[in-house]
Amino acid sequence: MNTSARAIGWCCGVCVLANSLAQADDWTQWRGENRDARVTNFAAPATWPTELKQVWKVTVGDGVATPALAGGKLYVFARDGGNEVLRCLDAATGKELWSDSYAARQITGAAGGFPGPRCSPAVDEGKVCVIGVHGVVTCYEAETGRRLWQNRDFEGEVPRFNTSSSPLILNGLCIAQLGAGNTGGLVALELDSGTVRWKWIGDGPAYASPAIIQLDNVTAIVAPTEAKMVAVNAADGNLMWEQNYTQGRYNAASPIVAGNLLIFAGPNRGATALRVSISGGRLSVSEAWRNDESTVQFNTPVLRDNALFGLSAQNQLFCINAATGATTWSAPIDPNAPQPPAGGDRAGGERGQRGEQGQRGEQGQRGEQGQRGEQGQRGEQGQRGERGGPPGGGRRGGGGGGGGYGSVVDAGNVMVALNPSGRLVVFAPHDGEYQELASYKVASEGTYAYPILDGPHIFVKDRDSVILYSVR
Repeated sequence: MNTSARAIGWCCGVCVLANSLAQADDWTQWRGENRDARVTNFAAPATWPTELKQVWKVTVGDGVATPALAGGKLYVFARDGGNEVLRCLDAATGKELWSDSYAARQITGAAGGFPGPRCSPAVDEGKVCVIGVHGVVTCYEAETGRRLWQNRDFEGEVPRFNTSSSPLILNGLCIAQLGAGNTGGLVALELDSGTVRWKWIGDGPAYASPAIIQLDNVTAIVAPTEAKMVAVNAADGNLMWEQNYTQGRYNAASPIVAGNLLIFAGPNRGATALRVSISGGRLSVSEAWRNDESTVQFNTPVLRDNALFGLSAQNQLFCINAATGATTWSAPIDPNAPQPPAGGDRAGGERGQRGEQGQRGEQGQRGEQGQRGEQGQRGEQGQRGERGGPPGGGRRGGGGGGGGYGSVVDAGNVMVALNPSGRLVVFAPHDGEYQELASYKVASEGTYAYPILDGPHIFVKDRDSVILYSVR
């Protein structure tokens, strides 16, 4: 083939890829378009290849925030040098279309092993909103990258392991969890101007992100805080419901909404399903079921039909019947990797979070030897176990030691899981038994972000890069 023919073939391939990405489902925010970790257009092959084909790889900076995919563009939020930077990439080629950065001081102490952003960008209504590790909220024009506004009202008021709750865009508002302790809460900022529309102040965020629940034409924001689970009216911020709630030492799994069913999952608490109703502007709840067998720590399970799929703190993929709460199967995400010791399934385990080994005493008050020091970086999200392991013993996260790190995506006729060691596992969405379909090494380390599945493609964010793979 001559040079001209090769060039034409390459251009045609790029055009086909660009067209398929432009027509694909978007992943516009934390856990995807509907915040449920579900995609509908993934083109899973009838026979999975021996290896995935790498299409491109681009260095973007340090961070564990999942990118956002919208209209054929990939929005990646990371740290580069002394700045936090938002990049807009052409999803087909990886070419940078625009970027903007602002100075952000270095993280020190317990969270220092994870210097980059944790919060996923939210894209909607022609805008992109991001929250930096110090609680700075910034809004951009999605097409051009023009910075529209920046809110620093809560700058520096952050949870112990820094801001980790991803924003959502709803009805012309950017809704964010900001602050810390009893001076923190939920804030709604007008998307066009950044003006504060409403606030609910009562308890600052932990390390999970809010969800939306709709009941009788009322939209509520359900959010885990440092010590509670709360619901506020999305229109005015009025409190509709709250209860004391902690998933072990901290709340790191986001709530799951399915109609009037609200599911919480986390260490020491297993999974709990509540039936929610509304009356007189207030929510009331009743317990539907509780499962203490399959606990999660740093990931949020996925609800598909009548089954809840997740990754436990012992690195076990599991399935729970969402009608009864019974565990139907569990299996290691990587059978060849050493599994966490018994007891680690509970909050890393109770030993690491509740202080059974002195974590909260002589050793644990500061991480102290398992969390804040060399072994404990990246704390609450436990992210980046490669550089500083999870809380509760300093074990390495995801597949190789400490458990509960990773993500699970409902991709139609398959489920896909990714752990921090770069192991991507494809399995069948069966609620009766575990059936692995394929397994790949997609990165060397640091894959804490969700994989984004789009047509025949998979985007993977590792420690400092984004990689596009093809399953064809």
